[in-house]
Order: sequence, then C-alpha cells, then structure tokens
Amino acid sequence: MTSDTPSDPGLLTRLPMPLRWALLVALSAVLAFFMELIGLPAALLLGAMAAGIGFGINGARMSVPQVPFIAAEAILACLIARAINADIVATFASGWALFLATVLTIIAASSFMGYLLARARVMPGTTAIWATSAGAATAMIMLADEYGADARLVGFMQYVRVVMVAIAASVIAAYVFGAGHGESEPIIWFPPTDWINLATMLAIALTSAAAGAVLRLPSGALLLPVITTSALHAAGWLTIELPQWLLAIAFAIIGWRVGLGFTRRILRHAAHALPQIAVSALALIAFCGLLGYLLTLFFDIDGLTAYLATSPGGLDSVAIIAASTPVDVPFVMALQTVRLIAIMALGPWIARMVARRLPNTV
Repeated sequence: MTSDTPSDPGLLTRLPMPLRWALLVALSAVLAFFMELIGLPAALLLGAMAAGIGFGINGARMSVPQVPFIAAEAILACLIARAINADIVATFASGWALFLATVLTIIAASSFMGYLLARARVMPGTTAIWATSAGAATAMIMLADEYGADARLVGFMQYVRVVMVAIAASVIAAYVFGAGHGESEPIIWFPPTDWINLATMLAIALTSAAAGAVLRLPSGALLLPVITTSALHAAGWLTIELPQWLLAIAFAIIGWRVGLGFTRRILRHAAHALPQIAVSALALIAFCGLLGYLLTLFFDIDGLTAYLATSPGGLDSVAIIAASTPVDVPFVMALQTVRLIAIMALGPWIARMVARRLPNTV
C-alpha cells in the first residue's frame, strides 16, 4: 500500500520552519519569473502553486493560516471590483438581456461538462463542477475550498484551462482575424501609489471579508468584499489601488494554500486525469467559439469581439488581447465581467444541484 508522503521525512522536515518558508518564497519567485518570461497567464499565482506542490509532495508539512488567506481573498475581491467601472455598467445596461442569455448559456455548458466528468469519475463529485466553471479561476479555488470540494484538483484543472484559453485566444486573434498578438506590459513592482486610497480600499475590503467570515455567510469572505468594493468603485466613490507587490503577496498566499495541500496520491490522480481535462477544455473553447459565431450572425457584433467576449476564462489575457486589437473593448469586458460575477453567485447553487444527482459526491 502506497503512502501520500515518503517514509523518510526528508530534508525539508529537518529544516526549521522559518527556513522552509524562506525557501518556499525563493522557489516561488524563481518559478514565477520564468513563467512570466515565457508568457504564461497568472504566472505569479502559478509559480507559488507549483512551488507549494513541490514542497507538499515532499512532506514539508506546511500550511497557510486562515487569517492571511482571508486577507488574500479581500485583495482578490478588489482585483475583481477593479474590472467593474461606469463604462462596463453602461454597456451592460444597454444590452442586459443579450449579456445574461450569453452568460447563462456558457455557465450551463461548463456545468454540464462538469457533470459528465463527475459521472465518468474523472473528478470526484462536485469538485468537477467547480473545476469546469468558466472563469474566475482563483475565485473558484477559494469557493471550492469553502464548500468542501478538493481545491487542489480544482486549481489544477482551472489553470490548465486558463493556459489553453489564453493560447487559443492569442492564436485565433492573430491567425484567424489577422490581429496583432497581445503583449503584456512590463511589470512595475513599486508604482507611484496613493497610500490614502490604498489604506481606504484595504480597510473596506478587509472589514467586509472579516464580516463575511465571522457571520459565516456563504462564500462571505470573498463575495461580501466583492459586492462592497465593486459598488463603491462603479459609483466613483472608491479608487482601487493594487500595486503589483500587493497582488504578488495575495497570489502567493492563494497559490501556497492550494499547492501545499497536494500529496503524491493527488498529483498522480491529477496527472491521470489530464487527457480528459484537456479534452473538456477544448470542447468548452469550441462551444464558446460557436456561441460567438452565433452572436455575429444575429447581432451587429464583429467576429473577434464576439470570440473574445465569449472566451471561457482568462480575463486578464483576454483584456490584454482586446486592448491591443480593434475590437469593442467595453462589450468584451462587460460580458467577461458579468460572467465572472454570475459564476461566483451561481456556483454554490449549481454544485448543490449536481450533488443531489450524483451518488457519493465530495
């Protein structure tokens, strides 16, 4: 019978805990640097997650405490809220029926994909639903963890899909529609910062996250600060300051939370499921591409705008491509943002609904 951890505790467990954390931080930074260098989306988070997996499967016996994790949720909420501005609200208001119909169709397709994976026992129970949710990858990891699903497998599958979606969007924009490749701007780690705005934003977000956790609201530590900060930001009453160093800390905490939970058994299961995960991601990309094509047939929307708007996830990558190509950027970002909010709101309900139809769900 195999064990999740080596019989020999190994070098990591012999090291003092502060030194283990220092090595984890260093390895995360190196991996994130190389991932950023080759153009992987969400490199800061993926680097920390990969480093955490390496430590976790080698018996490091480390974990992220709850308080820093809730703080990271609050910062992620601000990142989501930053995407919601007056232009996006106005664009949504002018075509809300089309937006909702498109978003609900994408959510239904991704949920059905998750149901099929769960029925085929590729992923255990409701873990498959969270793992196939179209968009808000980091938020899905957090919500899956809160609702008892396996956040490690959710994270693995979500970011396989994010990478595939980003590559597909770049290739299709360049070679199907003849647009230039979207290129990310160089990272400015310590930009000029309005410290009063930053302190105000953090006070509101952290207070909301703490209230959501204390009151035990469903997904409260994430959704409550999303609601408060996005409402204030869209109304023009809150300026969201998110310097790169702050995002790096939040992403590292989230990545470590997921990665350090990996064991060798979980990693073997994830690797075994990789072909099915890739096929499901390709199927969802194709379905959303077809949906985008239908938008061009029945509405006055150009092909690249429709494709980027319906692309299933990778909001940051889609935003970069949209900003560097001749598309209707408010339409793209409005549909992407509405889907992000909708999947966070509907995810728990969908997971519960599927759980009632699957035996022995987890």
